[in-house]
Parts: sequence; structure tokens; C-alpha cells
Amino acid sequence: MRTGIGIVTVLLLLIVSAGSAARADVEVVTSPDRAGVALDRSLLRALFTMRVRQWPDGTAARVFVLPDNAAAHDRFCREILGTYPYVLRNTWDRGVFTGTGFAPERVGTEAEMLDKVRRTRGAIGYVDRRPSSWLPAYLTSVSLAFEGETR
Repeated sequence: MRTGIGIVTVLLLLIVSAGSAARADVEVVTSPDRAGVALDRSLLRALFTMRVRQWPDGTAARVFVLPDNAAAHDRFCREILGTYPYVLRNTWDRGVFTGTGFAPERVGTEAEMLDKVRRTRGAIGYVDRRPSSWLPAYLTSVSLAFEGETR
């Protein structure tokens, strides 16, 4: 009985530590003209749900997303936006179907995401986080501030 409790405790600790380590697995990137921008969760959600089509300075926002079945897309939705991928998809589909909204541009790979974000003014997207030296000099990693913490 005591061994069973120990095993359960170890498993719970592994699950908790895996969850906290995964929180930083996705990097939000923007085009070079958005350098130094800091986003809070509400603006990020508004951009990615396509409710807001412009940056605060009036520049048109171009949103790029990975396919719905991509692991990075799932993590981005859950960890950064605080929603599920299917909820985000339903939001886009409803706007497109009713004629009141748009869907973001879908890219096939992270390499394509980086290329599109680099070449498009006002662009925002996300990729799996890598070591700090991975980000090409022409892209900007966004500082995210959520509930008093900075990512």
C-alpha cells in the first residue's frame, strides 16, 4: 500500500513538472516592424480570434497560424491563449460563414511561418520555442505579460 502511494506521488510530481515546463514551449513572433511590442493576453486573444484587425498604432495586423493538428498550434491555443484549438477554429468559421469576420492565414510548417512573418508588415505568428540563439535576427520574439508575469 505504501509503495502504491509513493508511485502515485512520483507520477503526480512528473505530471506537474511536465505541465510547468511545457508552459514556455511556444514562442510568439512578429515581423521586424513590430520590434519591442509587448502584448497582454487580451490583445493576443483579440488578434488571434480576428476580432481586432489592427495593431494599437493602426497598422494592419496579419495573423498566421499552423494547421489545427500541429502540436505547436495545440500548445499555443492552450498555454498562450487559454482556449482549445477547436474553439478557436469555431470562432473563425462562424465569422467567415456569417460574413462578419475572417480567418487567419494558415501556413503548413514552422519554416513557412517564419518566412511569412518575416516578409509581411504587421505580421504575428508562433513557433515552438528553441534555445535563445535560434531566432533569426530579422524576427522579433514578443514579450508576453500575463497576470503580472512576463514570459
